[in-house]
Amino acid sequence: METATSRTVLVVDDEPTITEVVARYLQRAGYRTALAADGAEALAAASEQRPDLVVLDLMLPKMGGLEVMRRLREHDQPRLPIILLTAKGEETDRITGLQLGADDYVVKPFSPAELVARIDAVLRRVDLPVGEQATIEIGDLSVDPAARRVLVGGEQAQLTGREFDLLLFFITHPGQVFSRTQLMDAVWQYSFYTDTSTVTVHIRRLRAKIEPNPNEPRHLQTVWGIGYRFQP
Repeated sequence: METATSRTVLVVDDEPTITEVVARYLQRAGYRTALAADGAEALAAASEQRPDLVVLDLMLPKMGGLEVMRRLREHDQPRLPIILLTAKGEETDRITGLQLGADDYVVKPFSPAELVARIDAVLRRVDLPVGEQATIEIGDLSVDPAARRVLVGGEQAQLTGREFDLLLFFITHPGQVFSRTQLMDAVWQYSFYTDTSTVTVHIRRLRAKIEPNPNEPRHLQTVWGIGYRFQP
């Protein structure tokens, strides 16, 4: 497992004060940093630096953060962890970012120390060893933990890293009911996360990718007033 001193975080924001402060906190925590002030710079830096994680502001000049994220996901590094920086009034864009596979988000104004904690948590999740588990077969659903591959009816489902982690957690805890807070703690590894709406978004996306009828899910079931469970 790599240490923080061997990790590079790309910080993308057009406000120099933010990038400078965040970079300073990250460097104190042992990370290397790369900075970008707009979308074009961000894509160039991601290609050249090959960062381990990107902190990406949604409101960027020339090319918006969502477009930067789409390009990173589609053409460059589909599994690259991304944490979004958003303003309080950007809820719609924030949800779109989560739907595109963002790993987390932080609302401005934010504590740089909290952002570093979020970065640590995301990278810990990425680093978690999958182990030597065999492929798990449940009906027409096939999950290969080692290859991080999911087949539905023999066809590969295109899951983001977070979606795969959430599905793997569910299928290794069949029949158990988990609240959104418990899922945040177990899958996102961020126990003091205050906004758990990202869980709802990821559940919806997972259902769309693995359920024959997402509106009447067979596997990912809602337990009203409590949370969710996976029914084999």
